[in-house]
Amino acid sequence: MTTTDAYAAYIASLPRILAGAAALFRDTEGRVLLVEPNYREGWALPGGTVESDDGETPRQGARRETLEEIGLDREMGRLLAVDWVHGAGRPPIVAYLYDGGLLSDADLEAIRLQEEELLSWRLVPREQLPEHLPGALGHRVLAALDVLTEGAGTAELENGHRVG
Repeated sequence: MTTTDAYAAYIASLPRILAGAAALFRDTEGRVLLVEPNYREGWALPGGTVESDDGETPRQGARRETLEEIGLDREMGRLLAVDWVHGAGRPPIVAYLYDGGLLSDADLEAIRLQEEELLSWRLVPREQLPEHLPGALGHRVLAALDVLTEGAGTAELENGHRVG
């Protein structure tokens, strides 16, 4: 076995994780932009899988997914939260959540949904987020909003809950 083959075998033996990235957009009233996927129940943030095999970073993935899903090409702001999310029947996911910023009325009018994946979008006030985003995602979004409100550093989360 060559050194290259041994290294490839070693890499193949390592644990695997998935990575996702999303953007947290708000309007001037502080409501959060949610999208409704057509491939599963419930609501989500604009975002998706980081194409790491192609060299994409989480920040690039959040921007690409935002452009694909809602038609807005926006530079991502600061990293608000990183969440390690366990799952049944799949490897863990590391979810990166970036500040997408405030959307003006013109930005909202410019939203164009990716019809292959999304049914609709809506703006949701903070107090209604748990009913639209149950579980880890809902906790992640609330933690990210807290980071913005408090001016705190990035929130480290496990399954949506702060650690440390």
